[in-house]
Amino acid sequence: MSESQTHSTELASQYIAQVTGDLERNTKEQDRVGQEIEALQEQLRALRQDHTVLVNMQQALGTAAPAAEAAAPSVPHQASAEPKQSKPKKTTAKKPAAKASSVKASVKASETAAKPTLVELIRGHLEQQSEPRSAAEITTALTQAHPDRSVKTTVVRTTLEGLVAKSHAHRTKQGSSVFYTTVAASEPAPAEPQQKAVAG
Repeated sequence: MSESQTHSTELASQYIAQVTGDLERNTKEQDRVGQEIEALQEQLRALRQDHTVLVNMQQALGTAAPAAEAAAPSVPHQASAEPKQSKPKKTTAKKPAAKASSVKASVKASETAAKPTLVELIRGHLEQQSEPRSAAEITTALTQAHPDRSVKTTVVRTTLEGLVAKSHAHRTKQGSSVFYTTVAASEPAPAEPQQKAVAG
């Protein structure tokens, strides 16, 4: 009987050691996965903010918004993965609607009060410049000229890229910096000799 008791005691101690080791590994794995989830949630919050800015830019530029509608259903689905983060969820859920309505309100206000859009401000600024300007320089100039407006460099850069895509502006790269000029400033020069040639 002593042998069977010794055997059962050894077996129990082996099980205890194995369960203890498994429990430690499980706890460490939970910590690791929890940290990954937190990092992914932070990335998701950043992506949502970028999405909101891009949707607002798309609406400000007056383009159709099928991409925003297509992305909208996935946002609530992703939000359900954040039960602990109820406060950021509320703010991110309200921002697109609030900003979208403010963009619509600003469009209506611009029609009634003739307040220029960001696109018009950027084009006007570029037309006044004799040298290429970076997005940061344009943002600084517009912020100083229009302190009542909130102008962000990322929004200005997106708007500039939209103007380049529509051939309303030119993009030049100098090293790692990107500079923009208006098409109106660079195109009339070659166009004038043709007009003179036709007139002459």
